[in-house]
Amino acid sequence: MALNRIVLFYGFTPIADPDAVRLWQRALCEKLDLRGRILISKDGINATVGGEINSVKQYLKTTREYKGFRDIDVKWSDGGAEDFPRLSVKVRDEIVSFGAPGELRVDDNGVVGGGKHVKPEDLHKLLDQKRAEGQEVAFFDGRNAFEAQIGKFKDAIVPDVATTHDFIKELESGKYDDLKDQPVVTYCTGGIRCEVLSSLMVNRGFKEVYQLDGGIVRYGEMYKDKGLWEGSLYVFDKRMHLEFSDEAKTIGRCVRCEAPTSKFENCSNPSCRTLTLYCTDCAADPENLRCPDGCAA
Repeated sequence: MALNRIVLFYGFTPIADPDAVRLWQRALCEKLDLRGRILISKDGINATVGGEINSVKQYLKTTREYKGFRDIDVKWSDGGAEDFPRLSVKVRDEIVSFGAPGELRVDDNGVVGGGKHVKPEDLHKLLDQKRAEGQEVAFFDGRNAFEAQIGKFKDAIVPDVATTHDFIKELESGKYDDLKDQPVVTYCTGGIRCEVLSSLMVNRGFKEVYQLDGGIVRYGEMYKDKGLWEGSLYVFDKRMHLEFSDEAKTIGRCVRCEAPTSKFENCSNPSCRTLTLYCTDCAADPENLRCPDGCAA
């Protein structure tokens, strides 16, 4: 039986001809029978790709031959091509859609003016150091708010955002002005959203911004469920979520009965499809799978 894997990676680097890179990436994935989602912009690449492990390794080897992608940090996880409906390779104005394509600055070393990278193994040292100096560090979730329903860092601030496009308005709302003079650690799934978010925060007056290098994935690989992370990690493929160990807490609650759950279900209204948490028993009744407060669509 063939061994399959999923890889997640990104790289910020100037790309002179994003469409040429798109064509190359599509042809490479089709040749190797890989599926997944790849976004390319003038600022770099963001990819999640799955398939037979040797094909994935060949894909990475070839992708790293592009100068700007040579040092990409690749996260591996269980899964394969079957976890994606198709292969999607697209060019976008932004590889993370914050709605600020003209604000982000990228050079050969990556994002210019972003937060200070802190590796998972150095995160706890940073917290201890700041506490010794009389400062508390705020964790700031860089994902969509619904993702944090099933997992987040302990006591983290979860902004009220439905999409990444909402972050700029949220940052400029004044809600977080009290954080501008204290240390803030941003985090997201694999690190890419925080590359952009941390730079947006710096540009808006946050004075000491850090970003968790490699995101929740790298932290979870190192500390499993014995660190500061609590719950499950939402992922954007058929798996929907993953856990770092058998000791993972279930912090999500069924919208109908409050039972512990980490399983999101689409609203049964075809014009809505909003993701909502349901336990197995409540999800078994299609009548329950309607948005409890009415569909937004």
